Amino acid sequence: MPYDRQCQIFSEEQRQSLRTGGAILRDCLKHVAGLVRPGLTTLDLDRAAETFIRDRGGLPAFKGYQGFPGTLCTSVNDEVVHGIPSDRVLLDGDIVSLDGGVIFDGLYTDACTTAAVGNVKPAIRRFMEQVEETLEAVIRDVVRSGVRVGDISAFIEQRLKKGGCKAVPVLTGHGLGDTLHQFPDVPNVGKAGTGPLLPLGTMIAIEPIAVLGSTEVRTADDGWTVVTRDGSLACHYEHSVLILADRVESIA
Repeated sequence: MPYDRQCQIFSEEQRQSLRTGGAILRDCLKHVAGLVRPGLTTLDLDRAAETFIRDRGGLPAFKGYQGFPGTLCTSVNDEVVHGIPSDRVLLDGDIVSLDGGVIFDGLYTDACTTAAVGNVKPAIRRFMEQVEETLEAVIRDVVRSGVRVGDISAFIEQRLKKGGCKAVPVLTGHGLGDTLHQFPDVPNVGKAGTGPLLPLGTMIAIEPIAVLGSTEVRTADDGWTVVTRDGSLACHYEHSVLILADRVESIA
């Protein structure tokens, strides 16, 4: 979709709405991740997420977005992003990413976590930790007012590589606010010192999306689910962050 070539800047009133929506989403993902166990279906998780969000006054941002049928994108194992909730049963040793969004007061937040299903191999848990730690580190060490998007991208790419995994180049983070996806794109690979400058008062979704094997992906027959071409595992974490004068605030 075409983007306006300008970052959205939020008033203090809007920031409070984003914080409320972000808290709903953050608590929702924590709640749903806590439900994950062998024998549940991804549709079970999706229904729990929708109930949680609506009961707290939010709206599921993904449901109906460009025709997507679920509240969450539930992507299992080699499914990288945009997995459609279904009657698929989670098995011991699987991993599942839980990607969701909330609309509150007309403003969008977006976040993702990856959950282990039962007894997951230590190497896979280390993979998950590497991706999550990369997200936390880039927010802590790089993101601030005036930074270039390429600085974020390069940091993510290099840190994941050092951890023994790879970023998927074709999948990116993004700006958001009164729409779910807007300027700027925030790639997970790139060159430091390049790309748009991030102004004070904007918000971006940062989302390292990594694989253990080849970075080549394809879209499944359902038209949504992106999977690795070689069947290797994928992992995805995401925060929406607000850039303030004295700090970077993780909204969701």
